[in-house]
Amino acid sequence: MKQLFKVLSALTLVIGLAGCIASPIALTPQTEQRLQAQAPVRFLLTFDDGPSASSFWNPSMTVLDSLAQNPLQPGIKAVFFVQTGAPRAGDSDIGREVMRREHAEGHVLGFHTATYWHTNHRLLNPEELEQSLAKGSADIAAITGAPPTLVRPPFWNYDKRVFAAYQRHGMHVLLTDLSANDGKIWGFNASPRRRANLLSQLSQVRERIAQGELPTVDGVIPVVVTFHDLNRYSARHAREYLQILLDSARSTGVPLASKPFYDDTAALQRAAMARTVNSTTESVALPGIWNWIWDGDSH
Repeated sequence: MKQLFKVLSALTLVIGLAGCIASPIALTPQTEQRLQAQAPVRFLLTFDDGPSASSFWNPSMTVLDSLAQNPLQPGIKAVFFVQTGAPRAGDSDIGREVMRREHAEGHVLGFHTATYWHTNHRLLNPEELEQSLAKGSADIAAITGAPPTLVRPPFWNYDKRVFAAYQRHGMHVLLTDLSANDGKIWGFNASPRRRANLLSQLSQVRERIAQGELPTVDGVIPVVVTFHDLNRYSARHAREYLQILLDSARSTGVPLASKPFYDDTAALQRAAMARTVNSTTESVALPGIWNWIWDGDSH
């Protein structure tokens, strides 16, 4: 009941504050100096909830086209957290075709769900959870040749039981630093304040970078960004989102690597693994209100 109250309260808060995004944290001389001692940033792009099973203007395919061909850095690689049991996603001929293309183009397939719906894993009993993880692993292995090593819990939510189940299946939890907040909610999937949202979030992540809280991998600091490839709005604006990330880095004083996005599959995998959660006692920082929703309940 407490969790339900918090979720309902959060939804009310989101609706009431839809137009209110915190102003970016000002860049102080001290932070600027600390950033000089840190490695440059590379954005690690992730996409949740796909692949789309649509036969008409498939948004997942559009996202793949935008990553492959764009004016900033062609051939960008991303992590796609897939729903292999959802008929409107991976449990369809079109969905499996999309996943095969994702793998063939060097993207990483991670596990999201293998249930019919986008179900919170904490709501599954032990047998259901085990069946879901086994099915998802097998579905992804059938396409990539190996079970997934990355998992993104639906709604970012897990507890010790769920985390232990992930570990038994060789899956590592990857959360996020930035969220485009582009998930389809209440039938509304536009993002009119996408630029202000990412700018504000990146200024907060910049403070963590300056404090040395994010690891350096292969000479760069991977900053995880989350989108949803089922969202047609996100698909139509994928190239714009890439530009917004670069503009936000410039505006917040975040130094970027010469290649601001990952274009090598092995490097992407190493970076993603370095950013995974090691234990349920590890402190995590989620963007927006998600930490408040799950505070004291998940980790």
